[in-house]
Amino acid sequence: MKILTVDVGTGTQDVLLYDSRLDLENGFKLVLPSPTMMIHHRIREATRRGEALLLTGKTMGGGPSAWAARDHARAGLPIFATPAAAKTIDDELEKVEKMGIRVLSEEEAQRLPASVQRLELKDFDFALLSETFARFGISLKDVSLVCVAVFDHGDSPPGVSDRQFRFDYLDERIREENSLTAFAYLAGDIPPIMTRLQAVADSAQDIDAPILVMDTAPAAVLGASFDPQVATRRDKLVANIGNFHCLAFRLSERGIAGVFEHHTGEINSEKLESLLLRLADGTLTHQDVFDDMGHGALVYDNTPLKLGEQGWDVAVTGPRRTLFQSPTHLRPYFAVPFGDMMLAGNIGLLAAAADLLPDLAGPVRQALSGATQGTAPWDMEA
Repeated sequence: MKILTVDVGTGTQDVLLYDSRLDLENGFKLVLPSPTMMIHHRIREATRRGEALLLTGKTMGGGPSAWAARDHARAGLPIFATPAAAKTIDDELEKVEKMGIRVLSEEEAQRLPASVQRLELKDFDFALLSETFARFGISLKDVSLVCVAVFDHGDSPPGVSDRQFRFDYLDERIREENSLTAFAYLAGDIPPIMTRLQAVADSAQDIDAPILVMDTAPAAVLGASFDPQVATRRDKLVANIGNFHCLAFRLSERGIAGVFEHHTGEINSEKLESLLLRLADGTLTHQDVFDDMGHGALVYDNTPLKLGEQGWDVAVTGPRRTLFQSPTHLRPYFAVPFGDMMLAGNIGLLAAAADLLPDLAGPVRQALSGATQGTAPWDMEA
């Protein structure tokens, strides 16, 4: 059994092909530029050449791609976008138009001259990954499941803060199902408000396998929990410090005891330490984070979590974990599930798959337990 897992971030997309015949450490891995970075570079090149652009395809992760599109318009160059692609830049299409990016219907876009360069937006490109693996003799034609993680603010109504909207969604999911896998869905179960998750599922419609999608930060925190040091703690802080978002969970035997989410660019080591200490002692409030331009905080158990009694205080993963290089009163532990920090999200996707798909759960849980599968890569067919 093969399961393709793809964790799509702002800087990279991290790929793990799980094969039930192999130990997880022998699974085939790729760390590639993220889709938004790939589009960013292609728009920048079009700007340099002075070309007109049309953005088509799905709603995908913004950031670098959105900034490049805005700068293309600021350079006085024509740029168009279909409605779904335009929502990559902003959910409110009037704001996209005000940037100088003209939003066209699909029919209008088709009538643009061939001289306008087309760029298709999507977070998940199965054909490209299949081609990449095929160059190394590995087939993806027989995958049993495809799992993709992306960050989704949700489609907030006009005038509603997307930060508040996302945190209301987090609160609802935790209250309904108090576990990190509450943020994972099979393709047919995605809430309508989670438009980026739905766009990923739509991009994978041609795949002859079930599709599972999940929010990136809970996936990374869940994956980090499989580090042997982290797994032994019943009550713990786990922080995922991404390029754009910093999200920390306080976890207990009963599930999620608290969470905060902030923009990584708005915090430094001192602020991060303060947020984590207040999350641990139960005093962190939603307004503390929201009023500081973060997303917010939720505390479900304000019983203080005792720190300083064991070898580390907070387990850390994510590409911006260097925030802990500065002196801090908190002792970080840099989680490396199955020996690879970059694949924490992929491990979390596998764990979520085991929870949502009982038919696949046996071998996946066996692999996540660290049990040896027994087959060497050279003894199996691709």
